[in-house]
Order: sequence, then C-alpha cells, then structure tokens
Amino acid sequence: MMQHHVMDRAPGTFSLKDLRHIYERPTELRLIGGSDALDAARQTVTDLIANGETAYGINTGFGLLASTRIASKDVQRLQENLVLSHATGVGEPLNDGVVRLILATKAASLAQGFSGVRQCVIDALLALLAHEVYPLIPAKGSVGASGDLAPLAHLSAVLLGVGEVRSKGGIKPAREGLADAGLQPMVLEAKEGLALLNGTQVSTALALAGLFEIENMFAAAMVAGAMSVDAMKGSDVPFDPRIQAVRRQKGQIDVAAAYRDLLAGSAIRESHADCDKVQDPYSLRCQPQVMGAALTLMRQAAETLLTEANAVTDNPLIFADEKDILSGGNFHAEPVAMAADMLAIAASEVASISERRTSLLVDPKLSGLPAFLVKEGGLNSGFMIAQVTAAALVSENKTLAHPASVDSIPTSAGQEDHVSMATFAGRRLADIAFNCDAVIAIELLAAAQGIDFHRPLTSSPAIEDGYSAVRAIAATYEQDRYFAPDIEGVRKLVAEGRFNLSVDGLLPSDHMGSEAL
Repeated sequence: MMQHHVMDRAPGTFSLKDLRHIYERPTELRLIGGSDALDAARQTVTDLIANGETAYGINTGFGLLASTRIASKDVQRLQENLVLSHATGVGEPLNDGVVRLILATKAASLAQGFSGVRQCVIDALLALLAHEVYPLIPAKGSVGASGDLAPLAHLSAVLLGVGEVRSKGGIKPAREGLADAGLQPMVLEAKEGLALLNGTQVSTALALAGLFEIENMFAAAMVAGAMSVDAMKGSDVPFDPRIQAVRRQKGQIDVAAAYRDLLAGSAIRESHADCDKVQDPYSLRCQPQVMGAALTLMRQAAETLLTEANAVTDNPLIFADEKDILSGGNFHAEPVAMAADMLAIAASEVASISERRTSLLVDPKLSGLPAFLVKEGGLNSGFMIAQVTAAALVSENKTLAHPASVDSIPTSAGQEDHVSMATFAGRRLADIAFNCDAVIAIELLAAAQGIDFHRPLTSSPAIEDGYSAVRAIAATYEQDRYFAPDIEGVRKLVAEGRFNLSVDGLLPSDHMGSEAL
C-alpha cells in the first residue's frame, strides 16, 4: 500500500487543494466535529417511524412510487432493495482518483447532519478511503439528477458486501474488500440507502478530475506558447501590462503577467529587439486574450465545483432543530453540468490556439524556420504529420465540447422529467484533457526544435527549463525517426503537471480555499 496523506477537516470545509490532494494520492480523511447534528438528524428519522408518520424515501417507495407506503417491518429491506435495484451501471470502472473524491465528498456531505444517517455509515466510507479499498463503479448510467443514482448504488452495494472492489492492486469481491478495511457487510436503516444514492458526488468528482487535468495542461500550454514566441522570434509587446489594464479582464491581466515572467531574460528576444516586424499572427499575439478567457472560465468552474464538493445534495433533507423533513431537488446537478461544459470549452480553445502555433512553426513563410522544422526537407518530413495529429485532436474536441447541459431526457416514468447530464459532462473531460495534452506536447516538441535553430543563443531561464524537460524525453530531430514515443513521453510530462511550477499561483487549485465559498 502506498503511504497515504492524512487530512483532518470539518465537514464542508474542503479547499480545492485538498480535493486535488485526494484525487492525486491515497488519503486518510478524518472528519472533525458535527456528531451532535448527526445524532439529532438520525433521531428525527427514528421518531418519524415510531410515530407512524410518512416521509419520502424513509417509509415510502421512490420516484413515481413515492405515494406507496412501506410497513415499518420492511424499512430495512426497502433500503437494501433500493441499493441493489439501482446498481445498473455499465462500462469501465472509474479510476481510483475519482473514486477517492466520491468517497471523501459523500462522507463529508453525510457528516454535516442533514441526511439522517448513522455515524457508522460515514465511518465505513472513510475506512474504505483510508485502506485504499475502492469500489468498482461503472462509468456510465447516470443522467445527473435524482443524484448519481446508478454509480452511487455501486458504491453503496459494496457496504452491503455486494459487487467488487480494487484493493491491494487487484480486483476482489466486495466482502473481501470490506475485510481489508476492517469492516463487515452492513444492514442499512431507514433513509440510509437513499442518502447514499442521492447526491452529485460522482458528477462533481468527474468534473473536479477534469479540472485538475486541465490545469496541468493549461500550465504546459503557457510554457509552450512562450517557447513558440521565442522560437519564431515573436514580439513580447502584446504582453505589456498597459494593454491588459485597459481591457480590465482579470484572467487576461494575470496570464499576460505570467508570459512576461516566462519570457524574461531571453537572449533570443534581445537578438531581434530592433527588427522591423510590426505584428505577429493571432496565435502568438492574442495569447493573453484567449488564455485569459480560458483561465477565467476555469476559475468560475472551480468555484462552482468547490461549492458543490462541500454541499449537501441528497433528498429529503433533515432539519432536526425544526423536526422537519423536506423534499427538494439538491440532487439536480445542473451547476456541475454547466461548470463542466465551461471547462470543456476552455480546454478545447487552449488546444486550438496551440495547434495554430504549431502550424505556424512548420510553415517556413511564417516562422522563418526550415520547412517542417527539419533540415534536408523532402528527404525528411519532420513535423509535417505531427501537426496533422494535433489538428485531428483539436477537431475531435470540437464535438466533445458540445454542451452536455443543454440535453435532457425524462426518466422514472416522467416523474424525473428534466435532468442535467452532468455525469457525462464531467466524464468526457478526461477525453478532452487527453487530446489537449497531446496537442500541447506536439507544440512543445516543435517549439523546442525551433529554439534549437537559434543556438547558441539561449531563451529565458523559465523557457530553458521547459526545453530541458522536453529534451530529456526527445532529442533534437536531426533527421526523421519513429515519432510517436516522443509525443507520448512529452504528453505524460504535461499530464503529470511537470510545467505547473512555471506558472506558480496562476491555477485555481494553487490558492482556492473553502473561504472562497
């Protein structure tokens, strides 16, 4: 078992950095406080059943069957039936980082004392997280309303000893996984199955994972863009703070400042300070405007997702002070769907402008560099088809970035007649991020090749650091060679966040805490 990170938090106080830690590494989460509220909410549920009263999902059927009263003797069976009947997911299982986020945010949501579950339910979720016992949750089968019912049912089924988990590097039956975590199969009491299944934790976890992957890509794209400016002896005038100040867009202002830092101290820049070139193409000149707009969307999406990760999103909710059990719609994941759509658009545009810079780099009329960035053109094709690959991926992203939140399909015999599609909205971000990572990797390789043509002049310290990272994977292209391993190697650098420190403080998860709520 990997050494895991220990995190003490009060329920509902995650920072974005906390969530990124949970996504990236095994984590033991210890929730502090809140037991009085938890006990009071549980007592409210118990009293309702003892008094012969009726509340949705506690002693009634679900969805269209909400008007069907369930006898007290069948309440436990009702919860078990709910979990097993709703475990209808299909497809490949979600990755461990996403499952960690689901376990952590579901436990923290329940622990706030509005869901009516016992402490032992929360403790079981935290034990799975701490012991790295990850329920196998099929990726497909949720419409992002009434909660992420199917995927959360697969999570919950493991608590009953049903299904499979990934534990100690292998897949095993749920009962064996529970034993690895020091647990026995549970019997769920009234309301607990519904509380586990209702909620936006899967959609939110997928969207958060997309955000964190896109952050890594964005940082690399900043380095690649700056490297391309130097490789093509572009102007740094477009990054002047006065231009950004009169536009007033904070994302643009912050991005331009980062570009100035990235380019500071370049001998290549000094070598053409007095050239007569007036303006560069948009993909060089308009980087603050495009990347700044993308950063603004990322920040807005991050704020929404941070709020959602700290929220209570099941139904009905227990307000113990007033002895009220209220049915509402906090499970509807529309905020998550729209945030994920914003991230899809932002990421796709970052890759789009990157591909345009690669296209400039391989065009000798625009770059001033050898055609396709290689000597002996004709004998060698150089970066010709690498740019085609980038173009293919950018075009694919155009389809993937179609907004999911504008789609809806009625379910549950029309009772649930408008849904968010947030689960798909979040899940497809992984595909977009992968495509973007490869596009940025191709630009990094091309820009590094462009820098080579200016030797012995050096670029700035920041760009030379990025150049060295690329060259540690891929040597200069003196002649054609098998290309794909170089792209994959640099793509992995991008995906791993190798370039994040080059824009330290710029990314949302660098600084967004729970106080942002």
